[in-house]
Amino acid sequence: MGLAVGWSIGANDAANSLGTAVGSKVLTLKQAIVLIVIFGFLGAFLQGSYVTKTIGKGIVPMDQLDKNLAMYLALVAAFGACAWVVLATYWKMPISTSHSIVGAVAGGGLALGAPIKWKVLLDIFICWIFTPVGAAVLGYIFYRIFKNIFYRLIPRKYLKITFTALIILSGCYVAYSWGANDVANATGVMVGAGILSPKISVILGGIAIIIGIVTWGYKVIETIGSEITNLLPIMAFSAQLASAINVHIYTVFGIPVSTSHSIVGAIFGVGLVRGLRVLNIGIIREMVVCWLATPFISGIISFLALKVILMFLKIGG
Repeated sequence: MGLAVGWSIGANDAANSLGTAVGSKVLTLKQAIVLIVIFGFLGAFLQGSYVTKTIGKGIVPMDQLDKNLAMYLALVAAFGACAWVVLATYWKMPISTSHSIVGAVAGGGLALGAPIKWKVLLDIFICWIFTPVGAAVLGYIFYRIFKNIFYRLIPRKYLKITFTALIILSGCYVAYSWGANDVANATGVMVGAGILSPKISVILGGIAIIIGIVTWGYKVIETIGSEITNLLPIMAFSAQLASAINVHIYTVFGIPVSTSHSIVGAIFGVGLVRGLRVLNIGIIREMVVCWLATPFISGIISFLALKVILMFLKIGG
């Protein structure tokens, strides 16, 4: 189930890295997927362990639970997170796999009556609020600055190749920061339950994410790339750089945040420079509803699944 979560992460969150590059016609879908695979795996391998510790032990101390109970919690948390992410991906909705797994771990912990670290959950929740807001502010500032600098300093004949290079580089940075932050959503419960070592779990989670990107990643890329607003190349670069910096800061501190919220917030920020009329408010409203529902739905699924397992265990006992 942990690897299934990894697959669903790749399917839903691949768009967060280079969806804007596809939307602004800088890269084809196939080119974007290749780059996401490479840099997403590098991020997972090199810095994925930071957030893994928070998911595995920071919300519910799984290493302190009975071994069997920890296994059941890992199973239902992964199941709850995966079920909701797959459904959202089918709807082409970019949701937060971070929110999904955090809600699922908390829901499973409640079903067990395990000690939940509410202070950690509160800190994570506060960061969830600031993630899209911070990305929107950065995106707005970057676009304001860059559109003045580039159009004034770079000769017109070199603008296209400059923007192409910058969009690809910033998109690769987004893919790296996404891999570093989000691989924990697949591997954290495995590490917390003592099933795998952090390094091995990160490698397996990275591979599962790659498979998700290749098989189903195109669905949400279409939404991110073109349905929120029509992106000019300089807007795509500003949004990607803002999102990558935003997520990377949280990753260094081991905080699981949403790369989906970050890139959507950044696109919203750059879109605001041109005015609300260029933004697809309807699709943004649908995204926000899914965002708010995510931790609760995955938590409820996890809670009910674990209650059913415990009920059967009692009957069998």
